Amino acid sequence: MQNTFYTAFDFERFPETPAQPGDYRTAFQIERDRIIFSYPFRRLQSKTQVFQSGEYDFYRTRLTHSIEVAKVGRSICEYLLASSDLLNQHFHIDADLTEAICLAHDLGHPPFGHIGERKLNELMAQHGGFEGNAQTLRILTELIYERPGRTQGIAPTRAFLDGVMKYKATQGEWIKQTGTSPRHHFIYDTQAHWREQIFGGTPLPETLQTAQSLNRFKSIECQIMDWADDTAYSLHDIVDGIHARYISVGSLTEWAERQALKPEQASLIDKLCQKIKTNSYEPYFGSRVGTFVHACSLRARTGFMSQQTQRHAFDLLIDPAVKAESALYKTIALDLIFKSTQLQQIEFKGGFILERLFDALCQHCTQPGQGGLHLLPTAVQELLNGETEASGRYRRLCDYTAGLTDGLAVRTYKRLYDADFGSIAEIQ
Repeated sequence: MQNTFYTAFDFERFPETPAQPGDYRTAFQIERDRIIFSYPFRRLQSKTQVFQSGEYDFYRTRLTHSIEVAKVGRSICEYLLASSDLLNQHFHIDADLTEAICLAHDLGHPPFGHIGERKLNELMAQHGGFEGNAQTLRILTELIYERPGRTQGIAPTRAFLDGVMKYKATQGEWIKQTGTSPRHHFIYDTQAHWREQIFGGTPLPETLQTAQSLNRFKSIECQIMDWADDTAYSLHDIVDGIHARYISVGSLTEWAERQALKPEQASLIDKLCQKIKTNSYEPYFGSRVGTFVHACSLRARTGFMSQQTQRHAFDLLIDPAVKAESALYKTIALDLIFKSTQLQQIEFKGGFILERLFDALCQHCTQPGQGGLHLLPTAVQELLNGETEASGRYRRLCDYTAGLTDGLAVRTYKRLYDADFGSIAEIQ
């Protein structure tokens, strides 16, 4: 059944790649499958979501989080098709495309969670910065199938590329506007041409000339991914926090007493305390996923790109009460989990490890053919040796460091700095 929501403009690939003869899958299904079977996707199983990977079996990792986001995103597409008068069986948001975008959304995140992203951005400040979403774009367009002498992404469609490009302002545009390097929410300056590709070369209107306005401009699939991400981590961070005993009736009550809560917020806190007392919080938050999905609706919009593609002809609306509930849970998680002494100490350690690793690599590996110590895997060193500019070599070191899992970063650090750590070979 043809879906007229998408046209040839949306299906154009970069670079243009003909379909394999006899392939039964749509272009969007192919993209989803390429993500699922990729090396960077598998590595997410050992990257921190909230608690360091490997501490316990039941905490979420970046991989389980991505799978949950993909399921929520797909459910939103199915719900909108069933509930919105703006869609029908011949004209609807593609669930396979949205699932692929959701699965890919965290591919570029480094080890040790958000401290890893902040630390690498700090270390790369003079060489283009680091941003998890920008790194996701780099993986998908350049690195995912790369070998020495061959740079290759997944040949993404314009629709998929637009969906994963959550932020569209470059680091240079932020610096020009604010005078300082941004902490997050940017793409690399070298990725500006991908933004031109998703817009089909159409010049940006005056309303999108600021970095903030450009970052707010998102396709409908990107908007769905964004809310699915909010849904997954605002609900599930609370569940993991209760499991880990960072959130209890006592800590939650004390926290609430220090806040100026609105009546509806106080009611949610009371409900949460009740669920903790009766050990029924996990099924309760499981049921809230459906509430967050049903909070979605569509509104037609006109303006930039709405004539070229239906993906920019709609906005996703979220019920204000549910959006406020999500914001409350995120605040609780920030205050009781992420700002806790234990998590702050773990964050400090993760940042320290990454800084020491990156410094060692910069000292011994940035000059091609300099000889001396061989600290990088051979294939990575060959890629770095192929870079003619210093910025390219530092970017290669950043690619390698960001691609490490939590465990591999720790083991590499120990081999470099722990006199008692062994030398057993392992897959890099």
